Amino acid sequence: MNTSSNAPHTAQHLALVRSTYEGRNAAENAQRLRDAVTSDIRWTEAAGFPYAGTYIGWDEIQQHVFARLASEWQNYRVTIEQYFAHQDQVVAIGTYSGIYLKTGLPFSARVAHLWTLRDGRISAFEQIVDSAMVWRAMK
Repeated sequence: MNTSSNAPHTAQHLALVRSTYEGRNAAENAQRLRDAVTSDIRWTEAAGFPYAGTYIGWDEIQQHVFARLASEWQNYRVTIEQYFAHQDQVVAIGTYSGIYLKTGLPFSARVAHLWTLRDGRISAFEQIVDSAMVWRAMK
């Protein structure tokens, strides 16, 4: 339960995270995300996911996650259906989809993103995903 002193920050945190998903296009979302993260952001892709690992800072995230998504997939996207926010954390629940370029196979996988904020900026991200669905498209 949010206390009255936490409620305004929770609403701001929710708005910031939502803005990284709800731009006009992927490039706008990426720029909003880059502008919203701390310099030492800790980004964790789920164990079992093709890009599994924890990356520190925007450059590592760009190299190990976003550059690969852009070069290995067609129309890779996340569609968020629900958000939940409490104090310094926001959860986004939705579905990943796309077509793996090497196989031409599509996929759809349920996903949850756990965001942590510090001083009004995103300081951590954790992905929880049905990785088996992604791997099926890649084989």
